[in-house]
Amino acid sequence: MAAAVSTSPLLRPAGKRRITRKTVPGRSLEQSLWAQGNSIVVGLDEVGRGAWAGPLAIGAAVIPKDRRINGVRDSKLLREPERERLYAKVAQWCEYWHVGVASQQECDALGMSAAQKLAARRALAGLGVVPDVVLVDGNWDFVGTGNVQRLIKGDAMCLTIAAASVLAKVTRDRMMRDEDQHFPAYCFADNKGYPCPKHQAALLAHGPTTIHRRTWVFMDHLPWAIRRSVVDIQPALFDNP
Repeated sequence: MAAAVSTSPLLRPAGKRRITRKTVPGRSLEQSLWAQGNSIVVGLDEVGRGAWAGPLAIGAAVIPKDRRINGVRDSKLLREPERERLYAKVAQWCEYWHVGVASQQECDALGMSAAQKLAARRALAGLGVVPDVVLVDGNWDFVGTGNVQRLIKGDAMCLTIAAASVLAKVTRDRMMRDEDQHFPAYCFADNKGYPCPKHQAALLAHGPTTIHRRTWVFMDHLPWAIRRSVVDIQPALFDNP
């Protein structure tokens, strides 16, 4: 079990983003499940489903029953520096965690639904424990193990899913920042493979790279450009420390 860690600083709202009681995830569901004898409650959250380039990542987290840390939110509500600061604390705080990845090639070959299931299997397998209950964000059961509970807006409401979202988001962001050095024209360090004006302009000017999802509809009118060999995903980027 991870040692206790100090709490993170309070988050300050910026622009239209507001941190309120409604956006602070709780663990009432987890407490109810623990009370029913479910010792291993896993939260899952995915990142990268809507991206045009890069992998799909799914975080899996098991939080402790007796300790909390401040600042854990749905990763979409946090700025990138806040997520980076929080990442190590969440990783140390969790009893078990792992991030499963499906590469862009697997997304192309399998289709997004099957790739999401594959990444989820890898995330759960990497935990090293058998879940009693799996909590997933959204209304689709992409796990299929028979012990899944679906939660609409689960990443905003459920602390376990929020922890998984931070781990998955930071892991994938780091992978995309690493890709940026190979493909500087596409601004992957900023857009993380999601569509934005600079990303779209680079596609029109240079064509897609080897980390773009070749079967996506937006690719139909673009020439395929082989710009470098496929990069092996380094397990150290997403394995438990």
